[in-house]
Amino acid sequence: MSGGQRQRVAIARALAVEPEFIVADEPVSALDVSVQAQILGLLLELQKGHGFTMIFISHDLATVERIADRTAVMYMGRIAETARMMSRPLHPYTQALLSSAPVADLTAKRQRIRLVGELPSAIEPAQGCPFASRCREVQEICKQISPRLEAKQLGHDVACHS
Repeated sequence: MSGGQRQRVAIARALAVEPEFIVADEPVSALDVSVQAQILGLLLELQKGHGFTMIFISHDLATVERIADRTAVMYMGRIAETARMMSRPLHPYTQALLSSAPVADLTAKRQRIRLVGELPSAIEPAQGCPFASRCREVQEICKQISPRLEAKQLGHDVACHS
């Protein structure tokens, strides 16, 4: 079977038990673009028809923006930011992440934000914000206290001291 066929079988198996909730972890990552579009369309159609809630996990933010009602960006296993649309990110990690995504308009000018600094240890996390060692807006409080996820704008939550 092709990758797309295998993915359709996996979706059918998941739906066979009539779930209320599905976790779709990178469901289209290894598929070519045309098959990705078909699988995404199928997932959305099935979600509407069966009424289940779906968490869609992906590194492809363009795909996430296309299908999600709400997006959460995570760094080192913690939510950095949530919003309906990530067109105006507030967290420095989300800003860097979106600046690295390719855009269709080759004439568009945008500044690429490069992350520098040491990656924190996932095994022995440092005190404070997990992004502090790589953040361009780091403050002393970031190194001491982990920020809580708080509403900064209507429908837009951010875990950042800035």
